Amino acid sequence: MDMQEQSYDLNTALKNTLALVLAGGRGSRLLSLTDKIAKPAVPFAGKFRIIDFPLSNCIHSGIRKVAVPTQYRSHALIQHVQRGWGFLKSEMQEFVEVWPAQQQTEEESWYRGTADAVYQNMDLIEAIDPHYILVLAGDHVYKQDYSRMLAQHIRRGAEVTVACVEVPRQEARAFGVVDVDVNDHIIGFLEKPADPPGIPDKPDFAFASMGIYVFSAKFLFDQLAIDAAKAAKAESSRDFGKDMLPSLAARAKIFAHRFGDSCVMTEGMDEPYWRDVGTLDAYWEANIDLTSVTPQLDLYDPDWPIWTSQEQRPSAKFVFDDDERRGEALDSVVSAGCIVSGGTVRRSLLSNNVRVNSYTLVEDSVLLPNVDIGRRARVRRALIGQDCMIPEGMVIGEDPKLDAKRFHVTERGVVFVTAPMLERL
Repeated sequence: MDMQEQSYDLNTALKNTLALVLAGGRGSRLLSLTDKIAKPAVPFAGKFRIIDFPLSNCIHSGIRKVAVPTQYRSHALIQHVQRGWGFLKSEMQEFVEVWPAQQQTEEESWYRGTADAVYQNMDLIEAIDPHYILVLAGDHVYKQDYSRMLAQHIRRGAEVTVACVEVPRQEARAFGVVDVDVNDHIIGFLEKPADPPGIPDKPDFAFASMGIYVFSAKFLFDQLAIDAAKAAKAESSRDFGKDMLPSLAARAKIFAHRFGDSCVMTEGMDEPYWRDVGTLDAYWEANIDLTSVTPQLDLYDPDWPIWTSQEQRPSAKFVFDDDERRGEALDSVVSAGCIVSGGTVRRSLLSNNVRVNSYTLVEDSVLLPNVDIGRRARVRRALIGQDCMIPEGMVIGEDPKLDAKRFHVTERGVVFVTAPMLERL
């Protein structure tokens, strides 16, 4: 088969691929960040939402049939997808659609797990009649060309392909680990093992599952029916990673896909970038990393931009240049609608519509939309939630005991502040 035939076959496969971006979960480890919105709708990097990353990856990869099953607190997520992702051509059978949970099975239950979220939408999926189904988490931050993963899936004659990231074996204890043979055929799944199995050609590293799967469609339909029957006997929790995939390791053509083979890399990246920002510390760190001179996640790459629904706001503004007060931001990311009015910002990320007033100091902090930092306040190593009004003169991040009494302090010492916390003071 020549290169032109291979390209045609892949293009045909992409047109017959349905991506399911699972966006139903709350993300409880983010605490009150997800009290009112689902985790995929949480702001990230100043102007984006977390779900913008898998959605952008789909479009860049050539996948133009995308469904977003939702469940928990889905209004903001639905609104965001409708406003920002309605540009595809329906007459070409292209779409990004939101599929709210509808209790569509006889049990009339909400989604019990990731496999159940797909199973409950089987009638919608079968109506589209895809040859391949790409299952994605809606709450990870990364850039990946899914077409490379799909091509490998087809080339291997696989029934299931699981994207895996290489992590040092000792760190792999915190992940769901995939055990493989020398051909990357998966022979086992282990959940947070005490002694993770190494990769045959890299014994000091282990494969951690990324929650990204390619299925051959008919095979998936058959396995979902089997899993549903097991659930009726209380033998399954209806989850891909916990139940269905481990049961396939010994009897299916299931392979690991190395994330490094499809990660979109740009100059300056040391290793493939993928982050689960499901904890406050991980979320803060991933945002703060964007303020470095050469972040591991390149959002300025013109060849793989991240798209979003943009609020129409004026450009950021910096005012006052006096000796006693100067509006400045150093080694920082400052989004649209922000005004730094006579305050100093260092190594921080300011989301849309943040105001930093005179004589203030903000360092090593992430400020979500619509935050107002009062005059003479000092904020260090903090995550300030949406709509917070920091009172004049308040000091955050300098006295751990005081911070713990008023706010939430994470394991790594980041002070998390929300508007309700401030109201209780």
